Amino acid sequence: MKHSKGFTLVEIAIVLVIIGLLLGGVLKGQELIVQARIRNVINDLNGVTTAIYAYQDRYRALPGDERHASVSGRWSGVSGGDGNGVICGAYNGGAVGGSVCGGEMESRLIWRHLRLSGLITGAEDSIPVNAAGGLIGVQAGAFGLSGHVLCASNLPAKIAAAIDAQQDDGNPRAGSLRGAQQSAPNAAADPNPAADVAYQDDGSQIYLICKSI
Repeated sequence: MKHSKGFTLVEIAIVLVIIGLLLGGVLKGQELIVQARIRNVINDLNGVTTAIYAYQDRYRALPGDERHASVSGRWSGVSGGDGNGVICGAYNGGAVGGSVCGGEMESRLIWRHLRLSGLITGAEDSIPVNAAGGLIGVQAGAFGLSGHVLCASNLPAKIAAAIDAQQDDGNPRAGSLRGAQQSAPNAAADPNPAADVAYQDDGSQIYLICKSI
């Protein structure tokens, strides 16, 4: 009579240990990727803020808002804004509050001016893309913040919450950095988001965060 040979307890234990190591490696790798994206988005936000301040210090004007006459004298054929001290348009380069800036959105022109000045790199007219695949943009006010704000879109809840905690108070409805769920990728900022919505890490929600410049 033949007896089938099964796995011994030692062999099963070895297999389970190997599976555990593989799973641990995968999870650790995923966490490292998330942490890298958090650092990259923070670095992008800090870098753009520094570039805007440097532009103002060098040219005594806001990039994107600087008047055509001033800009065209520096870079031939380059359009400018209306010079009213406000960057018109939404962070994603679209209209906001019914305003069309009287022409090209200043929130898109800002990137052309910063790149021509050598303060940031990239294609002249394109809005920068963050490490999570969303946009980085500037607009006047969002989420109850006054003045100009710098926004990053399409962020998973884990990344948005970590950035808020590291850069501010971790509360999406308070402080100098705020956020809200997006209804669609790169959606416009809701000026009056619900007061009781926190970062919800359910694996499906994406967030737009904006910080005061």
